[in-house]
Amino acid sequence: MDDTSQNQQSPSPPCTQQLQPRPGRRVRIGIDVGGTFTKAVALDSADGSVVSISTVPTTHDTKRGVSDGILDAFTRVIQDAAINLDDIDLVAHSTTQAINALLENDTYPVGIIAMGVKQAKKDVIKRTKLDSGKSNANSRRPGRDSVHDGLLTFHEFVDTSHLITEEEISKAISRMRESGARCIVATEMFGVDDPSNEEFVAEQSQTAGLPCTSSHEISGTYGLEIRTLTAAVNASILPKTLQVADFVEGAMSKAGVKSPLLIMRGDGGVTNMQTFRSKPILTVLSGPAASVAGALLYLRVANGIFIEVGGTSTNVCVIKNGRPEIRYVTVKDHPTCIRSMDVRISGVAGGSMVALQKNRVHRVGPRSAHIAGLGYSCYADPAQIEAGSLILTSPRQNDPPEYAAIKCKNGRTYAITNTCAANALDRIADGDYSWSGSGGSTSAAKAALKKLGDAMGISYSEAAMSVILASAHEIMKTVSRMLKEYKMDSRSTTIIGGGGGASVLVPEVAKLMNIKYEKAPYAEVISSIGVASSMMQDESEIAMSEPSPDTISAACKKARSSLIGKGAVPESVRIDSNYVPDKRILRITAVGSVKMASCPHSDSSTNTPPDAKGSGQLAALGLDEALGRAAEIMKMNQDMINMEFESDHYMVMVGHTTVRKIFGKKNRHRVLVLDRLGRAKTDVPNGRLFQGGKLAIMEELDAYMESRRAGGWIAPRAYLVDDSRMIDFSGLTSPSHMLGAVQDELDDNARAAVVVEEA
Repeated sequence: MDDTSQNQQSPSPPCTQQLQPRPGRRVRIGIDVGGTFTKAVALDSADGSVVSISTVPTTHDTKRGVSDGILDAFTRVIQDAAINLDDIDLVAHSTTQAINALLENDTYPVGIIAMGVKQAKKDVIKRTKLDSGKSNANSRRPGRDSVHDGLLTFHEFVDTSHLITEEEISKAISRMRESGARCIVATEMFGVDDPSNEEFVAEQSQTAGLPCTSSHEISGTYGLEIRTLTAAVNASILPKTLQVADFVEGAMSKAGVKSPLLIMRGDGGVTNMQTFRSKPILTVLSGPAASVAGALLYLRVANGIFIEVGGTSTNVCVIKNGRPEIRYVTVKDHPTCIRSMDVRISGVAGGSMVALQKNRVHRVGPRSAHIAGLGYSCYADPAQIEAGSLILTSPRQNDPPEYAAIKCKNGRTYAITNTCAANALDRIADGDYSWSGSGGSTSAAKAALKKLGDAMGISYSEAAMSVILASAHEIMKTVSRMLKEYKMDSRSTTIIGGGGGASVLVPEVAKLMNIKYEKAPYAEVISSIGVASSMMQDESEIAMSEPSPDTISAACKKARSSLIGKGAVPESVRIDSNYVPDKRILRITAVGSVKMASCPHSDSSTNTPPDAKGSGQLAALGLDEALGRAAEIMKMNQDMINMEFESDHYMVMVGHTTVRKIFGKKNRHRVLVLDRLGRAKTDVPNGRLFQGGKLAIMEELDAYMESRRAGGWIAPRAYLVDDSRMIDFSGLTSPSHMLGAVQDELDDNARAAVVVEEA
């Protein structure tokens, strides 16, 4: 293997950008920790405009890991805009720590304490013992040869037919520690109903100095297997994330930051650091989620594919009907009960190295120059590159010896990457931090690609283009699969570019697929903007055989209180409930704005989002714009759509169509709820709208329900929209329960609207 241990030069020097200097303004700081770069952005809290930007290399290998890069980026962004620490409303960051640890098997051995009555012992062990049968889960010498799918576990069963004691739990924990366990999972059949035993084990584990995950904290579902597996995956990264949390909080405290420190979740919301300490699995895919959140802040996209090209990987996410798709996360082969944005990750990006076979570009990536410890050719001294030789190397021990690099006479080795190819073709705008002119020379890029072209028997420009096309084809495979999976029409779909490669690889993908392309504003730092501007969000799943108004109301109130306790503005909190019959779970989603000293959403005088015109962000829609937005989402003519209800926060649009049937025609009314910024909140294919005061709504709704009750009719999905809330009653299947819940939520003296879904 060629000596590539010297990282001679960063992929790009640190950069800062001061856009609108104005000391004394209130700001929010968003920091995205990527595989190659850590990027920070300061946003004006009042109008969302970008104040300053900073980009530094991610510090994977320093003593305090990525926290050093976070502090560096934070310090630069506040210094360049002369921001006073007292003027910071919050600091939020996304992290790759959880997903990287899981993908790279950088996890810790987990001890699983499974509990149940003696009669169910065999069943409990079967459902909670995660070894594959090929590995020895009780090995006294844990090693990688006993890892099942990257997760090493030890197992003990505790009989709960009697009251468990401190002594027996302590002994079980001690045995697991001796075997090598570094963290504990407490899991019990029906622990979601009575978590006292799991909580007791967690207390004993913490006393013993081992971090613990209780399965009921991760999910409220009855599925013991999936709950235990998810808890084990979470526990396996606890020691590392606890260390990261300590480092980041310590660094911010040392810097004098007193504002709240939040972290991005994979579903697009943010939460506090305490949640990160106990449930780091919630932050899996938080980086891609931040990018999508940022894109939606600036673009009114009805149907699109968001592609963020970073330095190490490319993230692809679907936006359908104005919202990103949310799914359960599978990490490697581990299914979990954690929901996140459906983001597909491709191992090709700006820093991906070029692999050659038979003097042709075989592929680009997945090895990146940053992970390989190599500088980019385009940032090197042109004379060194011109005098150097093209070699094929194995950047890391298990890599095949086929990655092209330039070996210079001074002993240094530089990678040939997508960024080098783009600079050789002059496809990167001046000033972009991927532009070689900011830290190197375009001539160095051309010299490197000429050596690659000579080996291939073609010109440097043809060699560079073959690198770009190979990368674009790899990303295109992922996009094609997602278009097919989500049944999206490419003719009405927009590809949106983000990240450092937004102006190079993404347009090429769009061109190859003949799909409309749009570059996101501030594409290079869109993820950091998404972090800074995201709302707080919590989602929980509760096992429930038959939901009732009382149980749903109690769950909603608990979710609301929890979110407010974490820092959300009370009047901004929106609660959605959805009952999933086949899983017998009630899914509660709470969303709210982060509490700030000058939070635009907390202005009780207007209760309207800020007009962001001039800041680059979305502005509140007027009537014509709202109708146009609805027409785009509904895919129908604007003259067929009416705005039937309007409140301070929401607009209810109804589109009228006629469907031909065998025996005539049938009118259908599609109901779309938009927020004031034009983002789709609910889309009902065929619905009925009831609006007015409480008495009028209840009379009409009761009459409507009565007319459809014959034959044991089940209640339809229903949504309540008023001045500041949108409540989802779809968890209620009984008509009487639904009517009672709506009546309880309606204000006696306010106008509201109720949307009911029809078959």
